Parts: sequence; C-alpha cells; structure tokens
Amino acid sequence: MQRQPITKYRPFPTIDLPDRQWPSKTITTAPIWCSVDLRDGNQALAIPMNVREKLEMFKLLVDTGFKEIEIGFPSASDTEFAFCRELIENNLIPDDVSVQVLVQCREHLLLRTFEALKGAKHPIVHIYNSTSPLQRRVTFGDATKEDIKQIAIDATKLVKSLRHNLPDMRLQYSPESFSDTEIDFSLEVCEAVMDIWEPTAAEPIILNLPDTVQWSTPNVYADQIEWFCRHMKERDKAIISLHTHNDRGTGVAATELGLMAGAQRVEGTLFGNGERTGNLDIVTVALNMYAHGVDSKLNFDDIGAVRQVYERCTRMTVHERHPYAGSLVFTAFSGSHQDAIKKGMDLREKEPEGSPWRVPYLTIDPQDIGCNYEAIIRINSQSGKGGVAYILDREFGLDLPKAMHPQVGDTINVIADKAQRDLSPKEILEHFRKCFVNIETPLSIESFEDQAVGGTDHTISCVAKVKFNDAEHIIQGLGNGPINAFVNALEAQGWKNFKIKDYRSHAVGVGSATDSAAYVAIERESDKKVFWGCGIDSNIELAGLYAFVSAYNRAQ
Repeated sequence: MQRQPITKYRPFPTIDLPDRQWPSKTITTAPIWCSVDLRDGNQALAIPMNVREKLEMFKLLVDTGFKEIEIGFPSASDTEFAFCRELIENNLIPDDVSVQVLVQCREHLLLRTFEALKGAKHPIVHIYNSTSPLQRRVTFGDATKEDIKQIAIDATKLVKSLRHNLPDMRLQYSPESFSDTEIDFSLEVCEAVMDIWEPTAAEPIILNLPDTVQWSTPNVYADQIEWFCRHMKERDKAIISLHTHNDRGTGVAATELGLMAGAQRVEGTLFGNGERTGNLDIVTVALNMYAHGVDSKLNFDDIGAVRQVYERCTRMTVHERHPYAGSLVFTAFSGSHQDAIKKGMDLREKEPEGSPWRVPYLTIDPQDIGCNYEAIIRINSQSGKGGVAYILDREFGLDLPKAMHPQVGDTINVIADKAQRDLSPKEILEHFRKCFVNIETPLSIESFEDQAVGGTDHTISCVAKVKFNDAEHIIQGLGNGPINAFVNALEAQGWKNFKIKDYRSHAVGVGSATDSAAYVAIERESDKKVFWGCGIDSNIELAGLYAFVSAYNRAQ
C-alpha cells in the first residue's frame, strides 16, 4: 500500500505564551449563546430550509433559551431578505431576543442589510472579512495587511454612518480565519475597528474570533484567545466571542478551552450542523456544563423534542452515538457496564434526596433531558447477567435474587446470539416467562389444598392433584408450610431428587390487584447443579409452589 505523502504538510505554529493562565481555570458560568443554525447551519444543507422550516427552527431556538440568533444573510438572496422582514413585520422576535445578520464588508451589501433590518428593536450587525495569509494570497490576490485592514475600517465607518437608522443596534466584527492569522495582526485589525466604532463598557463591541478551519489542537486556540485578551487595549469595551468549527473533531474542546482563556460568548449550532465537519455543537457544550453543575441557561429538558424539530427542518439525522442526543448514548450492551449501572441505580434509590449523581457510565441522569430508563440497558449476545435482571426489574417489576442473575442472563444471551440482534424488553420478558416462569412439564399442579394440623408446631397438610409425565396422581404430604408439605408429598412418591437451596418472593406492582412473584432454587442431588424457577400468581402461596415446580422441571 502506498504511503500518504506526509512531506506535503507542516506543523501549525504555536503561540509564545509561557505564562498561560487558562489551564488552571474552570468554567463556572454560562457564556452568551448565539445560535447560527439559520445561517451557518442552513447554508451547509443540501436543501436549505424554506421559510416555514426557518420559522419553526426560530421558534425552537427561542423556546430553548437563545437570546441571540443569527437569522441569515439578508443581502445575499431574496429568500433571506424576506425571512428577515417576516420576523420583524409580524412581531415574531421576543423583546429579550436579538437577531443577528451576517454581511461582508462591502458597501452595497451593507446598505441592503440595513434595509432588511428596518424596524428591528435591537439587532446585531455582523460584519467580517478574511485576514489570514492564505486568504490574503489566494482570495484577495496577494493583498497586503494594510489592504485587509482598510476593508474592515471602511465597512465600520459605513455601518457607523447608518447607525441612526437602527439606534439600538450592536456591531459584531469577525476577522474570518482568525485562528490562521498572525495573532498580532488579528489584534491590529480588531483594534482599528474599535477605534472607528468607539465602543464603551456599557455598549461593548462584539469581537468574534473564529476557528474557521481547525488547523491545530484546541490548546493552541486557547493560547490565541488568552494572548488576544491580555494584549488588547480597552478589554472592558469588547465581548470576546468564539466561533469554532470541527475539522479536527475538536470543536467542543476548543470552545471549552477558549472560555477558560477569557471568552464570554459562543456561536454554534444545534448538534454541530455546518460546513465540512460542522460548526460547534452547542448542545454538547451546554450539557457538559450541566454535568458539572453549571446552569447553561439553555433548556434541553426534552432533547428528543429538540432533535425531532432539528431533523424535520434540516433533513439531517443525529447520529446514534452523538453526545447526549444520540439514541444509543445512554445504552449499555456490555455485561460489565450493565452490572455496574444496575448497582449504581439500586444504590441511588437508597440515597437521600438531592445526593450528587454518581452512577457508573452515566455522566448525567437521562431523565434530566427527557430520556427514560427503558433504553439504558439493551440485551444482545455481549450482555451480562445484570443487564437482563435490570430490565426485568425496571420494566416489569420482577426483582430477581442476585444468585439467579447468571442463569437467567446466560439463557437470554444465548437467545440473543441466535437472533443476531438485541432483544426488546418485551422479548426479554417473553423468553424469561417461557424458560423460567410457571413451567408445567413434566410436573404440573392441577389442584392444591392445604390446611393447618392441630397442635402448636404450625404443621400443614396438603393434598394435590398433579400430572407427572402425562399421568395424573393424587399426592399428600405434611410440612411446616405449603412448599415443604408439597416437597414431602413428592418424596413419598419417590420423585424427590433434590434439595431446596433458596426461596424469595415479592409483590409485583401496587394496589389490591397485584400479582406475587416467587423464586426458588433447588440443587440436583446427582451433580449438585442448581436450578432456578419463578412462579407468578395472584396468590402468594401458589406463586411459591409454581416457582418450586418450575425449578423442579428445569432440573429434569
């Protein structure tokens, strides 16, 4: 196989910041969130959203808690312009939400943008131009740094001259390809924009520093953000915003480290939709904060509903393994994982209310984001004893004795292996019933009567009509309880080849119409092998007898 031409590539330069402070920082508060689903997300779709879909997505973003939403590029097309006007003219923008519009630093586009925003209460005009050496050489035909800086200056002057048309507007400037630009030149351009705009601490400018294409590791981006924040003049007059992409698969990490490095604002999309490998996934960053006890100020209490709207409007799908939102992210197939989860969930039920969440393999409680416990454990051929027991307990109220778990787990796993797929909870219950519950071959109880015998030793006598190997028999016995009396009746017939090792029982469900479940283990005398059986009946005594008979039949 031919090797890849590694000599084509060079390592990305690092930042000289020996006294960097961000590694010792932690994220303790939520940033300002800005959704760019309707711009960056929409432009990356094979079929862009129509107006109806955009309106549905806008409503979802508002309901989720976004206070800043980039709604598009109204100077780029009539559709984008019309959507902006519809939001404004139909009063669809809540008073506490700012809509943001993107526009290149070009005069005719800026004029059209202000026309689109007429009547908006407090919009954000987002201007940008690319600043990196690669873009200066390729896109702008060997433009100089001064040429690039002048583009930003001229655009800022024009926006300032138009500001009276939108008195409550805010300005956002992005040196596009910031992470690929010389850090000192990025700062030079941004400060030139600030000099023209003249922001104040009360009305700061937004400086958006995009990791437009990820060229390096997240720590380098964090160094760039910290260097920028530490070297800029009048730091209090700017909100530093992050806009990461995911080319190296580290968009979330770059954002988190960038926040530690001093940024205050984050742009991204739901589930990371965007060009190439996508934009930052805001859902993941927000729920990562939540998992550390930080209020993200975004509402993902029903992640499934958010996912449905997103998939319907974008025609994209959320991967099964996508953090938090994927259909399999809270699912364990591995036996050891299942056992640990079951033990963690059982222990949590005994802990005081308000105890910190500590369940192995589950970083957050799935119920906190609208997921139920049904799919936490799924059973296939790789599953273990604890997983099957967990499902029977959580889904159907059958609390199997721990010693019974391996036998039931092995049986169900063999069935899953033959099926070559995972089994649903309903299928697991069906197979459990078939293999362990109220088994009637070769021995079955046709009728059973017992009564107390006089005296103080609590002796029980029983008379049972049974069928054994297709022949009917009437058997009788004495014992200290129904099961013991029945066992002695079997012994009198010469059918006893075992001894009872364990017995448990419990109610299934609540209220007056509950069933009882009983579990009996017997040890076969010939080889000392243990067999478990289960009995389920509305009568607890009969449930115990059926459990014994089930174990007996499994041993034959």
